[in-house]
Amino acid sequence: GVAGCCAKTTTAPLDRVKILLQAHNHHYKHLGVFSTLRAVPKKEGYLGLYKGNGAMMIRIFPYGAIQFMAFDQYKKVIKKQLGISGHVHRLMAGSMAGITAVICTYPLDMVRVRLAFQVKGEHKYMGIIHAFKMIYTKEGGFSGFYRGLMPTVVGMAPYAGFSFFTFGTLKSIGLAQAPNLLGRPSLDNPDVLVLKTHVNLLCGGIAGAIAQTISYPLDVTRRRMQLGAVLPDSEKCLTMVQTLKYVYQQHGIRRGLYRGLSLNYIRCIPSQAVAFTTYELMKQFLHLN
Repeated sequence: GVAGCCAKTTTAPLDRVKILLQAHNHHYKHLGVFSTLRAVPKKEGYLGLYKGNGAMMIRIFPYGAIQFMAFDQYKKVIKKQLGISGHVHRLMAGSMAGITAVICTYPLDMVRVRLAFQVKGEHKYMGIIHAFKMIYTKEGGFSGFYRGLMPTVVGMAPYAGFSFFTFGTLKSIGLAQAPNLLGRPSLDNPDVLVLKTHVNLLCGGIAGAIAQTISYPLDVTRRRMQLGAVLPDSEKCLTMVQTLKYVYQQHGIRRGLYRGLSLNYIRCIPSQAVAFTTYELMKQFLHLN
């Protein structure tokens, strides 16, 4: 949970800008990544960059906790029950852990996106609880909270899978090939070798970049579906396939399906680096090695 919160707070302003750009908010749609980063504080103050971050923290603590815990559990089950080990079980366990965490915390993500999409002076939702009430009453009860779940699950499987797979593989290869250069004894257990902090950050960053490239178009699809009724073209984005087609036809690949990807690298690489590094440090701090 702590790993998730540290990672997301580091990149919260970039998250807000990404949502504004992905869904073509009319106040900022003519701008690029860096000009939006400059424009948001002018229009909404510096705290505008952190809009929706309260809802993000409420979501990300259980999300991070469930994902990392589920990864360890699934890894054991896959090894014991299916007899699959090596690098493949990391990929499978990571995908399953990502899907589990997403399903458990999806309504909180939905609310966070709605809050982050709002611009000062045009507030439809007054806060987290008000947003929950409005979505529940106006958008079909509980099913309203799960709009865009399908592309999220389909996108999360490769994202979490490749993220855990890449980090775990780089870590095991690094410690096996160059233990003295890249590793050091764990703080809580000198018999266990862990990566040095700067190497951990690097491996986490690489893992984030690879995972993001593979799953990004589904992230754009998910955001569009989550924003639903807030967007003028919402009736064309009811299913995952419809949304993918619509974004591709209207905006193409680079300006549609991969719009905001450069920002996502800037956002995701440090986020994953901080997440994996904090997780490894928390394991030592809580004597889990």
